[in-house]
Amino acid sequence: MTSVKEKLLEELLLEEETVQQNEIVLFNDDVNTFDHVIDTLVAVCEHTPEQAEQCSIIVHHNGKCTVKTGEYNDLKPRCSKLLQAGLSAEII
Repeated sequence: MTSVKEKLLEELLLEEETVQQNEIVLFNDDVNTFDHVIDTLVAVCEHTPEQAEQCSIIVHHNGKCTVKTGEYNDLKPRCSKLLQAGLSAEII
């Protein structure tokens, strides 16, 4: 017999699986400055300046970096704002 705690944990895990998580991936380019990328990530993705700086460095060295994870409906307008700011990003 499963305990109430185990049953609740199973239900929580099942619920988490049904919520599809997507990611905004930011890609490197030769156009935007570090400052522009950092400022845009702070404004659009609600990063701290430190998070935004780390992401910009990762993008610069690896060519891409996941900058936001969440539900598609939350990410879509954010990704659009990144694109409008001249950054290269997509939702996966």
